[in-house]
Amino acid sequence: MFIDKVKIVIGSGKGGRGCSSFRSEKGVVNGGPDGGDGGKGGDVFFEVDNNTDTLSWYKGRNSVRAANGQPGMGSRMTGKTGEHLILRVPPGTQVFDDETGELLLDLLHEGEKTTLLEGGKGGMGNFHFRNSRNQAPTYCQPGLAGVEKTIRLELKLIADVGLVGYPNVGKSTLISVCSNATPQIANYEFTTLTPKLGVVEVGEYNSFVMADIPGIIDGASDGRGLGLEFLRHIERTDTLLYMIDMANYRDMIAQYRVLKEEINKFSSELGKRKYAIALTKTDAIDPDELNEKIEEFIKGISLENSTLNNYGFAKEQSFFIQDLTYSKLSMELPFFILPISSATHKNIDSLKYVLYDLIKLNK
Repeated sequence: MFIDKVKIVIGSGKGGRGCSSFRSEKGVVNGGPDGGDGGKGGDVFFEVDNNTDTLSWYKGRNSVRAANGQPGMGSRMTGKTGEHLILRVPPGTQVFDDETGELLLDLLHEGEKTTLLEGGKGGMGNFHFRNSRNQAPTYCQPGLAGVEKTIRLELKLIADVGLVGYPNVGKSTLISVCSNATPQIANYEFTTLTPKLGVVEVGEYNSFVMADIPGIIDGASDGRGLGLEFLRHIERTDTLLYMIDMANYRDMIAQYRVLKEEINKFSSELGKRKYAIALTKTDAIDPDELNEKIEEFIKGISLENSTLNNYGFAKEQSFFIQDLTYSKLSMELPFFILPISSATHKNIDSLKYVLYDLIKLNK
């Protein structure tokens, strides 16, 4: 089960109580106080683990706590420190204070380990309270209480390219033919109910991560459909690929404009990211109409051929791309517009290579 948001109460351990005792052994008269200190309570750590990909371990748990420190003992022996609580989370997890909404931790890198809550300090034993006036103190300190906090964990997947499109436009099919991901694919809308990640191999030595999220529909930013719930999974992506279905009953230009609008409504920062456009399902279009529909789409989104280059491909392929030699990419224009077919693998290899170029651009 894919769990990407949970609320849970966490607590560090309480410090152990100090000990009140007196040295008593054969041959020692009036040995004096020798009570040891209590052990420190356990801390709460968060650790990033690549072997986990959801927050499912936390589902159904109301609270988790580190162990308390052990009480001190005679002969000035300190109690054992409470066992630490190590909470393992997938990369991309954010930890929020549920009461204030403050972002406490943003955990990104494998092996990253951060202390969130310190355990309570152990109390001092009566050995510390001896003096010339009170040579036999019986007082010892209780341990300090641990810290309790209600937190909210939110997972934002880390990917290089995020696929954005209406339901059933071919996002899952594309990620299945491009990468090692195996999403559910069917001929109906909202087949994808949870985000999917796939590693796309580019040649022998290069690769990038592609993220597929459930389809976005008009009004997604206001809560319609599933898009709003999962749009945060592409917030970390540097590059967006808008997928426009050429065989859909929705107008191609309308698809593009609605997607751009919903992304901008969700996050103005996300709307400024580098992006490109893939025109999908070209195999379902009459070859005589294909170029005409592409040219109509380019004009409809106010792009002129003078601002586009064919990046070394024949013009009859209708493949347009911005010049890679630009010192700064214009975020107002798509990096490329490429017609593809996942069914026939048309331009799929080209797509992988130019997406890789786009990811590396301006880094």
